[in-house]
Order: sequence, then structure tokens, then C-alpha cells
Amino acid sequence: MNASTATIAAPNAMSVPRAARKPEPPPKTASRGHAQDLLFERTTMFFALFVLAMLVGILGALAWASVPAFEKFGLGFFVTNVWNPVTGQFGALAPIYGTLVTSGIALLIGVPVSFGIALFLTEMCPAVLKRPLGTAIELLAAVPSIIYGMWGLFVFAPLFGDYVQPALARTFGGVPLLGSLFTGAPSGIGMLTAGVILSVMVIPFIASVMRDVFEIVPPVLKESAYGLGATTWEVVWNIVLPYTKVGVIGGVMLGLGRALGETMAVTFVIGNAYRISTSLFEPGNSIASALANEFNEAADPVHRASLIALGLVLFVLTFVVLACSRMLIAQLAKGEGRKT
Repeated sequence: MNASTATIAAPNAMSVPRAARKPEPPPKTASRGHAQDLLFERTTMFFALFVLAMLVGILGALAWASVPAFEKFGLGFFVTNVWNPVTGQFGALAPIYGTLVTSGIALLIGVPVSFGIALFLTEMCPAVLKRPLGTAIELLAAVPSIIYGMWGLFVFAPLFGDYVQPALARTFGGVPLLGSLFTGAPSGIGMLTAGVILSVMVIPFIASVMRDVFEIVPPVLKESAYGLGATTWEVVWNIVLPYTKVGVIGGVMLGLGRALGETMAVTFVIGNAYRISTSLFEPGNSIASALANEFNEAADPVHRASLIALGLVLFVLTFVVLACSRMLIAQLAKGEGRKT
């Protein structure tokens, strides 16, 4: 066999089919990167599942501790307007009513004011005032709630009772249906006062979120609208709000969550009376203020279980509000049509 025949009979490595070659081991750097990615994925998954487990654990603990109250009062606990620790009769209707009314007042006042603040800071504020005003609004969110409560009790409530409540009674007292909301003695303490204090507390949160989402609108969209002759209000209503509606709703829900769960500020000014009245001047109660006032003194197991049941109601109420906001956002997204 000559050299040429030997060369043909023993092909070199380049002529071996690719599938028949022995796979080379991956580089060590690639395997190390895959291990890091896997570790990062498992760690973040653990954090997410831990939060979910903690949420379920809190819900389960509240439900378990509320069993004695539900065993004694049943579903009537939610529709009974009686709270008497002496006789052992407890109903959650008055605190639920006070929580919803004060939170509704807070949103009715806080959302328009927050929208105006965010609109002014993003569209009309001079550059020299934009940063100081924005910082001042954000600093209001850092004020402790007990400071709001003390200010509301010693400063705001006397002025509110001496000047604002009498003016509201004179203005709206004779209006059918609406007049019933502004009747009674103008003492300065009541659900209207608590709602106004809550509105002051939620304005920094809502205004900050609205300002941030308004600033992310592409300038070219607003400039195009201004170029076509649109006014500032038309630009905000037709360009800014449709572009940022999800963020705006999120800011409103953030403020509502703060209002629903606020404790000390409401406890100072709401009056802490277990009653349901159509008049906003009358004292009332909320779930958070009831827990703050009575939990340390609840020696009776049924009393303590009833207070924990109030906490469970507040937990579920917050969850329902969050679910409704997500449904609203989904409906708005559906109205935009399918993205292509």
C-alpha cells in the first residue's frame, strides 16, 4: 500500500461526520453563569412565595382567632349595630360604616386636590418652584399619624367646629336629602372632621404618584397637541390622563388603602362612639380606632375575638378594594383594543 492509499484509508479528523464527534465539555464560565442564574431564580421565587405564605398565614391567624365571635353571633356580627362589652353583645356594622364614610370623604377631597397639585407641578409650575414644592409635598407623607391626630384635636377641630361646621349647616341645612348630612351640634369632633384629616394625610401619597406618572408622558405627544392648538386642560384630559390612567388609579388606591387602615389620627378626632348617624357632624367610630381603643382592655375571650374579627373585616375590605382596582384597570385595558 502506497502513501496515497494509506491517506485515503485513514481519513483525518476533518472528514469525520459532525454527529460522530465526541461533544466537547462546556466552558467552565458558562456552567458557572448557569448556576448563578438558577440560584438567582430560586432566591427570587423564595422571596415571592414567602410573602404569599405570610399573607395567607396572617389571614388564617385572624380567621382562627375570630372563631369564638362567629360561633356566638354568626353572620349577624356584620349587620348588628350594637357594641356593649358589659352585656357581651358585639356587632361590626358601626365601625364598618365609619371606616367607609371617612375613607370616602378623604377620597372626595384628596383626589381632586392631588390632581391639581400634580397638574400644576408638571405643567404650569415655574422651574424655580418645582423642586421646593415637590419636596414639601413629599415631606407631608413623612409626618407621623399621631402628629396629625394631635394637630386635628387641638388646632383643627376647634376651628372647624366654630367656623366651618356652622357655615355648612346654614348653607346645606335646608337642602332636601343633602341637609341631613349637616345637622346636629357643631362640636368639631365627628366623622366629617376625621374624613378631612384623612384627606390631608392621603394627599401627599396620591399627589406624588400622579406627579411621577404625569412626568413619564413623552414630551412629543404633548408638544404635538399644543402645536395643534390644544389648551393645557385639553392636553391633560386627552393626552396625559389616557396615557397614565393605570398609574393614576394605582395612586388613588394607595391613598384609599392609607385611609382605610389609618388608626391614631382617626382615633383622636372621630369621637369613638358606636353609632350610625346620617349626620357627618355626629361622632362615630372606625375599625382601626376601635382596635386601638379596646384591644389592650379586652379581657373577655368573646370581646377579644370580636376585635380580631374587626381586623379580619378590615383585611378583607382592603383586599376587595385592591381586587376592584385591578378589575377596573383590566376593563380600561380591554377598552383600548388588542395590541398588534
